Amino acid sequence: MSRLPSSAVRSVRLGPLSVRMHPRVGWTTLALAVAALASLAWAVSVGDYPVPLGQVLATLVGQGQPGTDFVVLGLRLPRAVCALAVGAALGAAGSVFQSITRNPLGSPDIIGFTQGAAVGAVLQILVFRGSSTAIALGAVAGGLVTTAVVLLLAGRGGPLGYRLILVGIGVNFLLVSFTWWLMITARLEDAASAQVWLIGSLNGRGWSQVWPVVIAVVVLVPVLTALSRPLAVLEMGDDVARGVGVAATRTRVWAIALAVVLTGAAVATAGPIAFVALAAPQLARRLTGATGPAVLPAALMGGFLLVVSDIAAQRVFAPTQLPVGIATGVVGGCYLAGLLVVQWRRNRG
Repeated sequence: MSRLPSSAVRSVRLGPLSVRMHPRVGWTTLALAVAALASLAWAVSVGDYPVPLGQVLATLVGQGQPGTDFVVLGLRLPRAVCALAVGAALGAAGSVFQSITRNPLGSPDIIGFTQGAAVGAVLQILVFRGSSTAIALGAVAGGLVTTAVVLLLAGRGGPLGYRLILVGIGVNFLLVSFTWWLMITARLEDAASAQVWLIGSLNGRGWSQVWPVVIAVVVLVPVLTALSRPLAVLEMGDDVARGVGVAATRTRVWAIALAVVLTGAAVATAGPIAFVALAAPQLARRLTGATGPAVLPAALMGGFLLVVSDIAAQRVFAPTQLPVGIATGVVGGCYLAGLLVVQWRRNRG
């Protein structure tokens, strides 16, 4: 994709901060934010008991009816906010990993980091029978340990991006095998509940599950957004980055660590939801036309995709509700097939 002309870049002041942004990136980010909020309102409104948007707003300002308050505040809004936050976390993390690997396949669910977080959480569920807090910490710890192993194995010889992807795919398959070994050796009841979680599900999510991932997104996405410019420079090579004063190793380590924490928070909340981290950054980058990771647009795109996918999972086969991971698997599989076809045609041409 061609670069946006640098002459069109503008500095936008946000209080004491100054952010350099191309107008197309700014307008696209605003449009994605509106789309994400619209999908959130849609998710709260639709269902077996439809709630008009006017009544949703009345409930949010404390003037709703008791029955509507229960449906909106107790059932639908936590799930919708959870979907938005988990999708945003996965989209932001995916944009960072794709930037570092310089490859559209370099998302955390492809290179093993999501599966590492899943193993940490499954160990807490099946072996240690930990609380929800322990499961969340286990997911983050599993993702960080997997990242350290992959980086250690991929640390020598050849371009880091390709090594990271190849080593990550191998580690991912090992972790999948270990996860299934845990499943077949566990009690049937525990294995059944863990299986639903492993597909990726937002069923039954309440406010207690929402706040940790929301806090992670609110804190870490702005930090990763601030790292977007150094990461964009790193895409041109470490020598170029050092030449313009970017600390290549330190920037990469911090970006990976923060992205893994986001991935772990998302996995701990909803399970290893596939393909959102793969598709959202690429879609966001195509819409903005910008170089670099485009963290904020990718986060908004990820939130939008997951909310819409969750609506589809709930309503397509209603009253049966499917895990959202099935819907994202269908969408992501089609996206991946299309990506491979486009790459094949490009190579032939």
